[in-house]
Amino acid sequence: MKEVAGPADRLDALIRRQAARTPDAIAVRGPGGELTYRGLIAEADAAAARLAALGAGPESVVAVRAERSVELVVTLLGILSAGAAYLPLAVDCPPLRTAHMLAEAGVTVAVADPAYAADLTAAAPVSVLGTDGTAGPPPPAPLPVPEGHTGDGLAYVIYTSGSTGRPKGVAIEHRGIVRRLLWMQETFPIGPGDVVLQKTPYTFDVSVWEFFWPLLTGARLVLAEPGRHGDPEYLAEVIRKEAVTALHFVPSMFSVFLDEPGLPECRTLRRVFCSGELLPAALANRFRSLHPAELHNLYGPTEASVDVTHWPCRPVEPGDAVPIGHPMPHVGAYVLGEDRRPVPAGAAGELYLGGIALARGYIGRPDLTAERFVTVPDVAGGARLYRTGDLVRQRPDGALEFLGRTDHQVKLNGVRIEPGEIEAVLRECPGVRDAAVIVRHDMGSAPRLAAYVFSGRGGGEPDRAVLGARMRERLSGPLLPAFLTVMSEPPVTANGKLDRSRLPRPDRRADRW
Repeated sequence: MKEVAGPADRLDALIRRQAARTPDAIAVRGPGGELTYRGLIAEADAAAARLAALGAGPESVVAVRAERSVELVVTLLGILSAGAAYLPLAVDCPPLRTAHMLAEAGVTVAVADPAYAADLTAAAPVSVLGTDGTAGPPPPAPLPVPEGHTGDGLAYVIYTSGSTGRPKGVAIEHRGIVRRLLWMQETFPIGPGDVVLQKTPYTFDVSVWEFFWPLLTGARLVLAEPGRHGDPEYLAEVIRKEAVTALHFVPSMFSVFLDEPGLPECRTLRRVFCSGELLPAALANRFRSLHPAELHNLYGPTEASVDVTHWPCRPVEPGDAVPIGHPMPHVGAYVLGEDRRPVPAGAAGELYLGGIALARGYIGRPDLTAERFVTVPDVAGGARLYRTGDLVRQRPDGALEFLGRTDHQVKLNGVRIEPGEIEAVLRECPGVRDAAVIVRHDMGSAPRLAAYVFSGRGGGEPDRAVLGARMRERLSGPLLPAFLTVMSEPPVTANGKLDRSRLPRPDRRADRW
């Protein structure tokens, strides 16, 4: 892509510009058919006009509840074209959680597949437009290209797990995600003839570059069928059939995919990107022995426009884990000690991030925003920084290595999980004095979440049915533990604190719920 946008450019403007260059090329193909670039812009403009008639516009947030489809892509681009930001909701998101997010984000307009429209109106007083154009006003004349919409405008809000029991909505502006996508295009140029597979659930931020990178470059976006993004045989079939050239994997799913016999037949594949979890060196080396495609390791929190560092995997990666790499040019990365002073190369410290990639903060949560987005004297010229909570060290070559967390946050199958959010829900249940949630690696081939509730000596055992019902009401699917163990007292350290390392292995039968 020869044209480079300035930071004031918007994501929808870049896609519109590309559509003018390749109007008759196929832009998107998947469940629901296919659209050319010309057709995509026409349908997105019609959707934007309907949304504007319902009140959507600059700085408003439009919720979306839909399965992966061509109509979903039209919806997302239509929301952006109306000047609004989109808030993706999982189709199985519990009603109480949905209501919380809609209220906190100030949502008054939503778009849903017809099957899910009633769920939204039951959760909050919102006007709902169908992804098929139904349940809304008739389409007025398409809106002209909005004037005065800039890169400072809000692009999307993605909710992540929150340690206090409340999920938190990360508010990302156009300029941050545009700069991230332009970096990707400058570093890994694609265009007509390239095909990017979109398979990450749209409630996770990796989906943002999967959706929009191909559309601003003239490549083709191919959508995986809903619910099949975890099926390696299906993915190999789609890669072959659609001549996919680039796609993303969370390392745990990547490991499963490498067992697929059809991998060697995926000859069009040129680049694979991994992020969301630590990438084991053995896994990277195994892939390089099976397929000639490039492998790239990316790292970044949702609060910094998806990714902030990059490492191109070598033919053989030494050690246990692949580095998370070097910061992208538009990102400042600072390794600081507990005193918030830079630590020497090789020493462990918390990673702080700065630059255009940073989110505005957490929507409706000024207290939490002030806690995580900070200024540090004598670092980055006193500019605003984001505290990642990730422990890293910088190697002599400048690359960063991930060491762990400063808190109990974990990632499971690429999903960021705050055990405290699950624990807070359990503590509200009758008979529960305290609770703990950990990831166990000894309950099968894949890591599993295990919850423990403590009733206290002399207390009656909490009702498992009540515990299960409360978790299903308040927590989305990835946050639901696989095991639930009831104990009277927790194991503690010498100073009386919970000793998570001594929590017992769950009983495979008795502790299922």
